[in-house]
Amino acid sequence: MSKTVRYLITAFFLMLSTISHSLTLKPDAPERYTVQKGDTLWGIAERYTDDAWQWPNIWYQNTQVADPHLIYPGDIIGLMMIGGEVKVTVVKRGTESRTVKLSPTARIEPIESAIPTIPVDAILPFVVSNRIVKPGELESAPYILSAGGGRIMNGAGGVAYGRGDFKDGIANAYGIFRASKLYRDPVTEEVLGLEAMEVGLANVVSNEKDMVKLDLVKTSQQVKEGDRLLTTENRKIVARFQPKAPDQDVDGFIISVPGGVTQIGQYSMIVINKGTRDGVTEGSILDIMKRGEVVKDRTRKEEVRLPAEKGGQLMVFRAYEKLSYALVVKATRALNVGDQVTSPFK
Repeated sequence: MSKTVRYLITAFFLMLSTISHSLTLKPDAPERYTVQKGDTLWGIAERYTDDAWQWPNIWYQNTQVADPHLIYPGDIIGLMMIGGEVKVTVVKRGTESRTVKLSPTARIEPIESAIPTIPVDAILPFVVSNRIVKPGELESAPYILSAGGGRIMNGAGGVAYGRGDFKDGIANAYGIFRASKLYRDPVTEEVLGLEAMEVGLANVVSNEKDMVKLDLVKTSQQVKEGDRLLTTENRKIVARFQPKAPDQDVDGFIISVPGGVTQIGQYSMIVINKGTRDGVTEGSILDIMKRGEVVKDRTRKEEVRLPAEKGGQLMVFRAYEKLSYALVVKATRALNVGDQVTSPFK
């Protein structure tokens, strides 16, 4: 296909998408793209539009394709005219996403899992190893009495003893947690939650009254006296989120960057001071507004702050009542703790 024809086709698609009020595609949006291992839905969406979070507006779920809402490595996606609108859809399935008939009643599932919305490796530690607890919840939980053998700490493969008020009965296994960071609202000073860091997992071997004997099956740090026991959450690791705007207007702030990092860029982990009570849920998209610098108004002889400008976007992947963990999915400039987060297009 010549460059001239390619240009005319693209221009035609863009004109139609504008007329039909659908999401505007990039002028260089590929007519065809083969999904690669390591791709994310967000990354693919950015190939087609500057508003990647509105990907569902241009995605067409072709009912003639198995699992049309899932995309696998090897699939070919591309532009199509659907009902007078330009859409992006799977035009050909790759071998990784095909089911193979073994008999009239038996099938095997695809070898590769569908590609995630955002990089799973970036969020995994905070899906698996951290949780937010309410004030007092950790302090009242059963605790490590002894690390076994008279030691005050122990690691994987060792034994420990726990003691306390097992209010809901004794479980088969426990996560071993340690208080990490207390989050407060930067404006109201309200306590938003305490971050509990998981340092190990243990199976219950035996119990007697208010005491349990534990086998330490996994540890990320040495388990020590005073660490707390919380029941393990059967947490399904969600890899595919439905990007969406919050149900109500949100106006908050980035309040922390886990890991002691000072500069925030794309795929950085952040904590914001908004949660489910504010209409923020998993998959919520928020704009990150970079605070304007303070300049001196020499005419009025005073200092003023310039208006905030959009510096990126985030996607919430774990929402609690008063705060949320989020991933920066787009950054056009260096971001910092204290930058504002707002509903998109506010």
